[in-house]
Amino acid sequence: MPLRSAAVHQHLEDFVAKATTPADLTITPRDLRFGRGTTMRRWWLNDDPFATAFYNALSVTFPKGEGFFVDSVRTFREGTPPRLRAEIQAFIKQEVIHTREHVAFNRHVTDQGYDTRLLERHIDEALALTKGKPPIGALAATMALEHFTAMLAHELIANPRHLAGGDEQAAALWRWHAAEEIEHKGVAYDTWLHATRDWPRRRRWMVKAIVMLATTQKFFAGRYKGMLELLRQDGITGWRAHRGILWYALGRPGMARKILGAWIAFFLPGFHPWKHDDRALIALAESDYADAVLPRVAVAAA
Repeated sequence: MPLRSAAVHQHLEDFVAKATTPADLTITPRDLRFGRGTTMRRWWLNDDPFATAFYNALSVTFPKGEGFFVDSVRTFREGTPPRLRAEIQAFIKQEVIHTREHVAFNRHVTDQGYDTRLLERHIDEALALTKGKPPIGALAATMALEHFTAMLAHELIANPRHLAGGDEQAAALWRWHAAEEIEHKGVAYDTWLHATRDWPRRRRWMVKAIVMLATTQKFFAGRYKGMLELLRQDGITGWRAHRGILWYALGRPGMARKILGAWIAFFLPGFHPWKHDDRALIALAESDYADAVLPRVAVAAA
């Protein structure tokens, strides 16, 4: 029995060794707090209602969405190689802290008079679609959505224009979150590879491609509806709202346009999130948010 266990262990180690996650990668949960005791402007991002609506709508999804990510990955933690198991644990810790900070950020959003109940209901409806489905489906959705967050995180840090003019604490929160999304961007994908290690390559590609296409449609539709609702509460409706959202996404700063190449790469043979090593952005983000972080001793726990 020990010899058999050793053989299985070696097989799993060999499997992970074939992945392209950097051998020297360290996933570090940064237990930081942002924005406690401060007041945020209603249009906190450069007095721009469209930019503010995008990040506010995205933030509303995080507490429940990241709980879904954690549960999806944790389901497949048992039996993974030691290194991947440790990365999953670090991933879970990071996501739990992200949830706490976005709960606090979302309080700022509602403090500015926004009613987010419709956005939250849409999230509940989306998550309800996964109830009773095989766990591998939830993992596939998490793997696709984690690629989305990694693409957004890369662009957010690489192009300072995205957060230019933002309230200091809010901008610092988003840079911190983006840095950790880059750091753990391969965890869900490596867990997916491990969970489907006995699948034929063609089947794995077909499933992940279909899931990504469906995820893309739901992601953009969900954020679009969320932005429209928040803008409606600002008195921005009709053609003005639609035009503003499309210009923000496709024109300037053009987040949706700029992540297109990374989105296409997901479908290419041999794709892995770490084929593009962008860890340098983590250090860049840390240098930007370090002075804005509230010291642990100065704030009460959320």
